[in-house]
Amino acid sequence: MRSTKPPGIHLFECCQGSPLSLKTCQALVLVLTFFSYSSYHAARKTTSVVKGVLDPKTSNLGLLHWPRCLNIGKLHTGESNMVLYGGWAPFDSRNGTALLGDIDLAFLAIYAIGMFFVGHIGDRVDLRILLTIGMIGTGLFTAAFGAGYWLNIHSFYYFLGIQLIAGLFQSTGWPSVVAVVGNWFGKKRRGLIMGIWNAHTSVGNISGSLIAAALLKFGWGWSFVVPGVMIALVGLIVFLFLPAGPEAIGEDDHLKDSSKSEIGIPLLEGRTEVTEKPVGFVEALRIPGVVPFALCLFFCKLVAYTFLYWLPFYISHTAVGGKYLSDSTAGALSTLFDLGGVIGGILAGHISDRLDARALTAASFTFAAIPALFFYRIYGSISLYWIIILMFITGMLVNGPYALITTAVSADLGTHSSLRGNSRALATVTAIIDGTGSAGAAVGPLLTGYISAKSWTAVFAMLMIAALVAGLLLSRLVIAEVSAKLESQRSAAAAGLPVSSVEEA
Repeated sequence: MRSTKPPGIHLFECCQGSPLSLKTCQALVLVLTFFSYSSYHAARKTTSVVKGVLDPKTSNLGLLHWPRCLNIGKLHTGESNMVLYGGWAPFDSRNGTALLGDIDLAFLAIYAIGMFFVGHIGDRVDLRILLTIGMIGTGLFTAAFGAGYWLNIHSFYYFLGIQLIAGLFQSTGWPSVVAVVGNWFGKKRRGLIMGIWNAHTSVGNISGSLIAAALLKFGWGWSFVVPGVMIALVGLIVFLFLPAGPEAIGEDDHLKDSSKSEIGIPLLEGRTEVTEKPVGFVEALRIPGVVPFALCLFFCKLVAYTFLYWLPFYISHTAVGGKYLSDSTAGALSTLFDLGGVIGGILAGHISDRLDARALTAASFTFAAIPALFFYRIYGSISLYWIIILMFITGMLVNGPYALITTAVSADLGTHSSLRGNSRALATVTAIIDGTGSAGAAVGPLLTGYISAKSWTAVFAMLMIAALVAGLLLSRLVIAEVSAKLESQRSAAAAGLPVSSVEEA
């Protein structure tokens, strides 16, 4: 059989059968997939930061008129004295905010549709190649959006078409990285490990916001081109050095032997030498828990992606302590939401590991996000200190269940006992769950583009309702988990055993 070893993997000389070498390979996989998906999110985050430049007006948002003497017009290009904040046609028109919402919808709709196809393909091809193509394609079309600045393009359909293609390439990311990590890592402390690893989402959002905001003074086109070049370069590194699975470097047997250790327990236990058939879409849907978690993620991502695409815009168009912040400051300040998301993802993963209750943990976070959203809307504009605290807490509670479902829960369901050890379902299950969630990610920003024209309070009401529905969709699974816990406690009491020993068994 022809070797599929990545061209550059020999430079590391890892995975030669010793436990230390195995850990080295696992660390390499974690680092590469972490930075890979961080670059995906950094590339898609730029749109939210640049929105305030493309559509600087506030008269149609139901807010006080933006006092332009405060911040607008203070930044200029390096080549001329032309003001950057005068808007960019066609987004500076009366319906410019709605057009930006349509751009978001185009990107996220094709992203969600592409996710289902990519998951199906991902279980059948070399994930390293798929990931590389997706990253380089994303980089090219992210940069192409920014090129409209220098080419003086003002056609809405140009930007719409670019976002459609960029969304298709972006859909290669999540199913690929989860499947790669799933090939290398095991079930011990899965929630905590994947919660920490999932920080790549927030790290990408933070870095994308900071980079885009810092480059605005040179022209908004640079805010797209630089992240585009970055993800393309990371894609080349992935092509050279990422082993998609132990079999890619001929070390599958060593990974199976490592199951005797606590750290190296393989995710896909019980592999056999029999050729496995990829799991079909319908068969994956029948796995218990896939549908309710997928629907829950629809509403979780509706909330999370509304913040992802509109938070900098909302901050810059809302007086904080009686003053309006510049687009650059708003973009930088919005990173606190993502910083809270890092903590929320780790916390949700750790709690779900300790309780052995994924649904209960996810539902608890979504219900707790409702009052957090309410207080952020009401009190977030009082002062800079209040917005920092409330934005951090809201990010923690909104992104916690989102991170848990897209990582540990997807891995759990992709290796469900009903699959009888079949390892070729992980990308498909991940795509179904995150693809459904991405449909919600498309709906949220779209509705926000229209609703915000009348009232931001109505936008937050929509987000609170979505969080409520997300939690209710998990109610049956929560009841099942609680019932199982109570039953195990009764069994332990009847047998005279400690509850912890029964749960570990």
